[in-house]
Amino acid sequence: MSARRPIMAGNWKMFKTAPEARELVRDLVKGLGPSGPSCEVVVAPPFTSISTAVDESAGTAIKVAGQNLYWEDKGAFTGEISGGMLRDAGCAMVIIGHSERRQYFGETDSTVNLKIGAAVRNDLVPIFCLGETIDERRAGVTFDVVKRQLIRGIGDLRPSDPERFVIAYEPVWAIGTGLTATPEQAQEVHAFLRKELSEVMGKDFAGRVRILYGGSVKPDNTRSLMACEDIDGGLVGGASLKAADFLGIIKEGN
Repeated sequence: MSARRPIMAGNWKMFKTAPEARELVRDLVKGLGPSGPSCEVVVAPPFTSISTAVDESAGTAIKVAGQNLYWEDKGAFTGEISGGMLRDAGCAMVIIGHSERRQYFGETDSTVNLKIGAAVRNDLVPIFCLGETIDERRAGVTFDVVKRQLIRGIGDLRPSDPERFVIAYEPVWAIGTGLTATPEQAQEVHAFLRKELSEVMGKDFAGRVRILYGGSVKPDNTRSLMACEDIDGGLVGGASLKAADFLGIIKEGN
């Protein structure tokens, strides 16, 4: 059994107004109970609902993450949010390089690297996302793709604390499609990422970093995924929008 503490992170994407966020977090807090979960629980609301989620989760085991940030700390960048602003709003973590950001908003390995640097600089734990498309998997280049994303995303950055650096493997073909990588497929990539990370950051660092799986995670597939040696939790999309579903996933991940 790994000594790494599992993380179950809910990415709400562009869902949940502030009142809806309040209701969802209250339901999660109630469902988790006074003793809380043994795994780490994270919710990532849209920017307009962050303060509500922070207020409702205060004093509980739930942490709040941003869904994105800009790599500069301040400046004339209309529409962007800095790491310092996320910290000020009460965030502890931030999702970086999600496949939807790469696909729809032109994010690259280089901008992901800059954003990871901004997160670390502002004392936010980055949840660094990477993964291949269905065409890349069919072409047999999955390992080439995720290695490139990993190496370029980290670049010259050398975070000192492996507990405060999280990777999320999210096969693009399994996000929002109902398709899920089999536990064997996911474990194969997670093990590969940990091996490649050990080449860059050292074996001890790589052995302590949490690597999450993202891609149609549901209560009924969580246990089989979590049974894999190198899978340390889930980056959950649609199933995190309903308290009962997310609580079911958290229960299976404990």
